Amino acid sequence: MASSRRPCEVSWFAALCDDDYEQLGVPNADLASSWDHCSRIVTTAERLGFDNILLPSGYDLGIDPVAFAAGVAGRTSTIRLLVAVRCGELWVPQLARQMATLDQMLNGRLTINIISSEMPGESLDTEPRYRRTAETMRALRSLLNGDPVSRHGEFVKLDIDPPRARTVSGVSPLLYFGGLSEPAREVAAREADVYLMWPDTRERITELIDDMSQRAARHDRVLRFGYRTHVVVRETEDEARRAAEHIVGALDDETGAAIRARSLDSRSVGVRRQAELRVASSDDGFVEPHLWTGIGRGRSGCGAAIVGDPTQVLAKLNDYRSMGVDAFILSGYPHRDECERFGATVLPMLDHASLSG
Repeated sequence: MASSRRPCEVSWFAALCDDDYEQLGVPNADLASSWDHCSRIVTTAERLGFDNILLPSGYDLGIDPVAFAAGVAGRTSTIRLLVAVRCGELWVPQLARQMATLDQMLNGRLTINIISSEMPGESLDTEPRYRRTAETMRALRSLLNGDPVSRHGEFVKLDIDPPRARTVSGVSPLLYFGGLSEPAREVAAREADVYLMWPDTRERITELIDDMSQRAARHDRVLRFGYRTHVVVRETEDEARRAAEHIVGALDDETGAAIRARSLDSRSVGVRRQAELRVASSDDGFVEPHLWTGIGRGRSGCGAAIVGDPTQVLAKLNDYRSMGVDAFILSGYPHRDECERFGATVLPMLDHASLSG
């Protein structure tokens, strides 16, 4: 497998979806999702030199990422915004116009995270849900590229010219997308620019990158690979381990299960795999050196963290880079505090720069 030696993209996480704590399961009004709190995370990440920041989406959780992105655009000048959008929530031509407008407001700094979960109140099987995702991604990219769309699919039925509103570059922003199920992998191979992975063992990540590279090649495409993980970095490894244990120190099993169940994707293949990692881990929660699964006890989705001192965390990230990863989406609790720590200690040692389209 070819290793990645170009500068990587390092992103942080703005906790728009009510996922910010000092200790998981212990509500803190100061950390609740809000315009003020989340915009401070974004401006902190930009000040520290992060390349991008994920604005997540959850209907029942927190605030809207598209409206937030429009509001925070004028407060930023260098950082990209990775805006999460859920397939089916908006008519595709309107979504294209919205994304093009956002990109203009950001002077070309928009990237898009495509989410394929069910919509609120909806019950849709996996196969049709991913068919909707594929149709949405294809039509959205065409319209953002300035091309007309004539499509009569199962979910997207359009005969339409592109909107006059165009992105700064005139082409679609990068589309980030993840999923472990068979239909999700096929959608990513055909339609995504950056395939996002949640934490897993080194062996499983290698297998996944190989599989997705082969799938993309069958469609005459090349994927970039992204890795979404939490981080807990402290001056020493012992301090980092103690900090990790503090995050879950007040969490009981019932509260953790309730938090995990809130997400619309709480029953997905990827979420099940995160649970399997916790089961496979040792008594201290580590499934391999410096990869700690304890954090997944209190959140759905990304359920593990890289834990260690700055040199150890850097080595772990660079190991992923050697495997083919060139984009990281990182987070930590509380998100602004851990952003400061990582940004001051690890980020300056990483060879990173925003990825070009």
